Amino acid sequence: MAVTAKLFGLALQSAFNKEIDWDTDTIKVMLCTSAYTPDQDTHRYKSSVTNEVSGTGYTAGGATLASASVAYTAGTNTLVLDAADSTWSTSTITARYAVIYNSSPGTDATRPLIAYVDFGADVSTTAGTFTITWDAAGICTLTAA
Repeated sequence: MAVTAKLFGLALQSAFNKEIDWDTDTIKVMLCTSAYTPDQDTHRYKSSVTNEVSGTGYTAGGATLASASVAYTAGTNTLVLDAADSTWSTSTITARYAVIYNSSPGTDATRPLIAYVDFGADVSTTAGTFTITWDAAGICTLTAA
């Protein structure tokens, strides 16, 4: 199942405040249980995120997004944030949400949230590979109008 993320509203403010550099900072994706409720309007930093998953094959804080890239297409006025698919091999975990954030700043209270994915239901692995297949069009797309 390919997924596309929704931006946290305050991610744009963080980007314009030079708190996020998608292709040079360490951008991570962490998994959360169904007990976490994303709030696009008020959640700004990792310290707002609760109920991170735990289990075999999963490291607290999540996985680093590999091959993070930013591309702008003039013909469609779109900016695309993308990265390689994310995987946790030989994992035993259950997640409902994936939360993307910048882990470069020193503390959770200063690590900006960027986007999240709601899988629509709990997704589990038992000694298997948990994979987030990012949409072929990119993780997030922003359109200038």
